[in-house]
Amino acid sequence: MTIDRPPVHSTALRGLQKLHIGKVRDIYAIDDARMLIVTTDRLSAFDVVLPDPIPHKGHVLTEISNFWFAKTRHIVANHLTDFPFEEFVRDTDERALLAGRAIVVRRLKAIPIEAVVRGYVIGSGWKDYQRTGSICGVRLPSGLRQAQQLDQPLFTPATKAAVGDHDENISFEQAVGLVGHNVATQVRDAALALYGYACDHARERGIIIADTKFEFGLDDANQLVLIDEALTPDSSRFWPAETYQVGVSPPSFDKQFVRDYLETLVWDKRAPGPRLPAAIIDRTSQKYREALTRLTGPPLS
Repeated sequence: MTIDRPPVHSTALRGLQKLHIGKVRDIYAIDDARMLIVTTDRLSAFDVVLPDPIPHKGHVLTEISNFWFAKTRHIVANHLTDFPFEEFVRDTDERALLAGRAIVVRRLKAIPIEAVVRGYVIGSGWKDYQRTGSICGVRLPSGLRQAQQLDQPLFTPATKAAVGDHDENISFEQAVGLVGHNVATQVRDAALALYGYACDHARERGIIIADTKFEFGLDDANQLVLIDEALTPDSSRFWPAETYQVGVSPPSFDKQFVRDYLETLVWDKRAPGPRLPAAIIDRTSQKYREALTRLTGPPLS
């Protein structure tokens, strides 16, 4: 992992058309078949992009996603290509900026839903359960406790919001209405299979994946393809297995650490976001890097 360069909050590459600026990723067109995705060190909380980048975050997210893309090809295809980004970025300074954080991917038709899988009663799911006895409309047994593992993981799709807006949970039937029964079923089955496979791998390395979200696209043959990122601390809730207990919200390797800090501030959760203290930035960077080391390292004895 490249860790000796300044953090990157935004990019403006010369010679490539910028297609999209997301909460974390900048996307550039290469040609009709390929795109360049740059994972910056931006961090969003409560759907607001914060002004301070987190050092090494983009490298960690890229390395973790690539790790999972390689390990899950037997479940579903993904958008990675074999082209190095240097083939399309000639400038020496830009190459240095992008090292470890840029990938060349296939241009696909994005499916307009997020595939969320929940294995534990936590976060917005816990609040929903306390209020309604359900999570995203799925009725659950009474008496469940915070952070308790569900008997079976839940697929709870959502509509993907623009930067600054909130994703909206929808039912499976609503997902069918958006993308059709065949695609919705494929997305659900692939998401559940990916989550189950990743949970087994992560648990051997001392990490519980409480929940995660995936994005998918379709290729020219209408085959399902995993896109964006996969099973990272940004798209997932990671808990250290050694400190997990039911009844409390466990500490995590993801950006919940920043959210917890922001909850102590007087802030209306609207842009612009507040500046982060150096200690919060450093600790968050450490948490991301620890997640990478655990996930890609050997199983725990």
